[in-house]
Amino acid sequence: MATATFNGTVIAESDETVVVEGNHYFPADSVKTEFLSGTDHNTRCGWKGTANYYSIEVDGQRAENAAWYYPEPLEKAENIKNYVAFYNVVDVQA
Repeated sequence: MATATFNGTVIAESDETVVVEGNHYFPADSVKTEFLSGTDHNTRCGWKGTANYYSIEVDGQRAENAAWYYPEPLEKAENIKNYVAFYNVVDVQA
């Protein structure tokens, strides 16, 4: 079981993560969306496509653009469509 914790609160938990380039991608339904808010930030990966971002806030502590996902990934990354990954401000344990 993989867990993602921010500011002492578990914000995602799943035994069905997908590891890509060292990052655990959590299925969307395993992420507690009440702690996420969408942002206008995005980045482009040559083989995964365009990533959209979330900021995370728990008990007044906020991390801007600390989670990302691929809503429309390229063909090689279809297996992580809408899965959410986190930057290292979030403690991910597997």
